[in-house]
Amino acid sequence: MQLYHHPFDLDSQKVRLALEEKSIDYTSHHVNPVTGKNLDSSFFKMNPGGRLPVFQNGSHILYKTIDIIQYIERIAVFSSGSENISSSNKEVIEWMQKVQEWNPKYFSLSHVPEKYRIYVSKFLRRVVIARMSESPELAGAYHRKLKEAYQTEERVKDSEVLIRSREHLIRLLDEVEKQLSETPYLAGQEFTMADVMLIPVLSRLVLLDLEKEYITGRPNIAEYWVLIQQRPSYRKVIGRYFDGWKKHKTLLKTWCFVRVRSLLKRY
Repeated sequence: MQLYHHPFDLDSQKVRLALEEKSIDYTSHHVNPVTGKNLDSSFFKMNPGGRLPVFQNGSHILYKTIDIIQYIERIAVFSSGSENISSSNKEVIEWMQKVQEWNPKYFSLSHVPEKYRIYVSKFLRRVVIARMSESPELAGAYHRKLKEAYQTEERVKDSEVLIRSREHLIRLLDEVEKQLSETPYLAGQEFTMADVMLIPVLSRLVLLDLEKEYITGRPNIAEYWVLIQQRPSYRKVIGRYFDGWKKHKTLLKTWCFVRVRSLLKRY
């Protein structure tokens, strides 16, 4: 089993958390979307949208996060041969879908300093153009990706888009807060794939220095967040890259790559 992912990507984090929680062995392939590695022709042929994550098991390829996680659950049930392990129930699936409905893209980008966001956006557009010239047979897919990049830049500047995203996030967190006042985990007394979906959202808020605004003021979520950070899966998938000073190392490494490639005009 192969997983194409990156620590920066929320959906990649969700899938990796599921794999770790279910103790499923897989081969990891880092594909950094900030440096344009998801635009390489080899990856683009497999996934013309260039989005992460991509899960491959033989000839079976999955792109949607919830589909991947449910597939992982089925593998875990089949591999264990135990009747004590089951797939997610209806309540868990409903929470998974509810969390997945919030798109963090514009919210996250709006909290990145403008000069860095614009610099990386220009770099990625140049990467798309370079790959398009190298692989003319994929020109149509690359053209769509280029159009998407321009649209993203426009939407990040649209206050109505950002307000809707923020309001959606607040509604989600308020609902999570209410649920956590009744149960220790999102879908009941035990950790489930619903929690796997939520953890990266909370982690992203912390990474953007928004913990006080969105987490601390919600005591049940704040307590839950402390609990979640103790899990081995969290430490392996997220903590090793973003806890404390590690986030500066992770982000600086990528920023230096983009700067050097831009200066050398090597896209």
